[in-house]
Amino acid sequence: MKVINTIQALRDELAAARAEGKTVGLVPTMGALHEGHASLVRRSVKENDVTVVSIFLNPTQFNDKGDLERYPRTLEADCALLEQCRATIAFAPSVEEIYPEPDTRQFSYPPTDTVMEGAHRPGHFNGVCQVVSKLFSYVEPDRAYFGEKDFQQIAVIRRMVDDLGFKLQIVPCPVVRERSGLAMSSRNTLLTPEERRAAARIYSILEESKDYAVDHELEEVRERAIRRINEVSELEVEYYSIVDGNTLEDVHSWDDSDSIVGCITVYCGQKPIRLIDHIRYK
Repeated sequence: MKVINTIQALRDELAAARAEGKTVGLVPTMGALHEGHASLVRRSVKENDVTVVSIFLNPTQFNDKGDLERYPRTLEADCALLEQCRATIAFAPSVEEIYPEPDTRQFSYPPTDTVMEGAHRPGHFNGVCQVVSKLFSYVEPDRAYFGEKDFQQIAVIRRMVDDLGFKLQIVPCPVVRERSGLAMSSRNTLLTPEERRAAARIYSILEESKDYAVDHELEEVRERAIRRINEVSELEVEYYSIVDGNTLEDVHSWDDSDSIVGCITVYCGQKPIRLIDHIRYK
């Protein structure tokens, strides 16, 4: 595996691969890689001749400077994991390489990017679109792989791809969970063992809510899930939205859509770590 730090070197390497007719897969990451990321990389390796994994902690998608400062940075371990997964290229640029000058582009895809995370993290999805559009232009992948844990992010990126006319396939990949059910996340490393046990309750309560939904109204299900999670001393729900799985707009009845997904964000611990998850009702 090659570790590349500049856009020009990346483009040169990929031009040589394309000259040989090779297909290219891209796995965008912010580093602090775990088994969830590894599953994306292995799938790309299986489906493409060349797999590029970007490792770039993108500052423009953090509206909370403290969150950016706390985010784990583990480049050496990340590269070791990518070697094991047989990635072809690790692209690990500096902030100055990606943003030699401020990116003033504005992306707007309501309601997809204005609800849930969009409402609670102003500017977040604009930053996501800035960096992902740059990566797509550098790599020009045939396929790009994203974890479904970031359910809303995938929907926003699909809108961006259509808007900018990128010729690539977005490949959503299933959530990878710890044995406890907790969705794997780079932020999990910031949790104490006690907090991690508490965080596992998020998904178990969401799973319970599917059974409760069989004979209860949608709003009852939403309120009960919030109450049950908030009863766990280490947890506090920021929001729990039950939405149309295609438009991400709120639904108010189980009959409102043939695709209904519950999306949640929960703060965990004394130095609150922000965790996201979702559950599919239908």
